[in-house]
Amino acid sequence: MTTHGKVAVVTGAGSGIGKASALALLRDGWCVALAGRRGEALEQTAKEAGNARERALAVPTDVTKPDAVKALFARTVEKFGRVDVLFNNAGANAPGILFEDLTFEKWKEVVDVNLNGMFLCAQAAYRVMKDQDPRGGRIINNGSISALAPRPDSAPYTATKHGVTGLTRTIALDGRKYDIACCQVDVGNAMTTLAARMSKGVKQANGTTAVEPMIDVEDVARAVLYMANQPPGVNAYHVMIMATNMPYAGRG
Repeated sequence: MTTHGKVAVVTGAGSGIGKASALALLRDGWCVALAGRRGEALEQTAKEAGNARERALAVPTDVTKPDAVKALFARTVEKFGRVDVLFNNAGANAPGILFEDLTFEKWKEVVDVNLNGMFLCAQAAYRVMKDQDPRGGRIINNGSISALAPRPDSAPYTATKHGVTGLTRTIALDGRKYDIACCQVDVGNAMTTLAARMSKGVKQANGTTAVEPMIDVEDVARAVLYMANQPPGVNAYHVMIMATNMPYAGRG
């Protein structure tokens, strides 16, 4: 079904970075399982793959549900036979809420997607990769520049992205004995639904509001494809891709 026999699972594949990365993998000859909550959006991603459509499998999935994640990987293995790469991309945010006004429900919503969902998908991929033949694979976690420096009023998002970094590092360590590599891409200001507000003005560390430069999701997709295509013995452990002139260096 593919020129190189490689299989990827991409979560959050219905829009933004996930969609762009899934299409980049499909164009490169990968078989790709497209996961996300909205089935129509996943089918649209598959449709946009054109001639590669036959190598795309749309699997509506809520990554916060263990049974749904288990079913996603079972269907992928049933269809394609293995999993070589997981791009653990699904995410949620609660921007601009003052810490004292943040509800537990909103906190839990972000934690469930960004951390619990990422754990569930990583663990499911890990279990497949350690037992398949040939053994091993690669897990690419989507962190954020917020994994290194926060924005104002971003406690749930920033806390979960710091947690993602810890998850990445422990999987990279624990996965060695099974030939599983784990790495992280930290993105700054890609033009997605979550980040589009930054192009219109976003609160800065000093309390002012400023418009910030953006990059295209295709720029991120190229980085993800680069990470996915490293040979088994090589790990692009941490890649940061950001708008050149965004104020990251002075954040915090």
